[in-house]
Amino acid sequence: MVTSPDEARLALLRRLRLAKDVMDRDWAEPLDLDAVAAHAGYSRYHFIRAFKGAYGSTPGQYLTRRRIERAEELLRSANLSVTEICSLVGFSSLGTFSTSFKKQTGLTPTAYRDLHVGRGAAVIPGCYAMLWYGGRDARALRAEESETPSGTGDCENSNS
Repeated sequence: MVTSPDEARLALLRRLRLAKDVMDRDWAEPLDLDAVAAHAGYSRYHFIRAFKGAYGSTPGQYLTRRRIERAEELLRSANLSVTEICSLVGFSSLGTFSTSFKKQTGLTPTAYRDLHVGRGAAVIPGCYAMLWYGGRDARALRAEESETPSGTGDCENSNS
């Protein structure tokens, strides 16, 4: 079957989109580049070239950008430490997270939080954010919260 160049390009983009969807869905998990490339039906190196040609950044750069976007959201809305957010969004190193965050936003995570907290909706208690993102065991969180002074507004009456 003969296809036009436009049809071939659309087929390429469909295959790349399958891999991009995996990265969008599993952004907080450690991702194996070979497995992601397999979703598009490519070898690792061909996938990197094709992805960069289609989206303007490498898969690693794209994934880092997505993780930083999620971190920005958590810094604005959740009562979590920078270290907890670093872990929740898929970084294994606080230094790498902070460097990447500053490169993308122009601010350190702490400076970003200081600038944005209080400008929008109320801050979500950290334990709820952790449960939502699947970061820690609910019982461990409730045990920690029961040790905090009453009246802090942090999940002391949680039924989850």
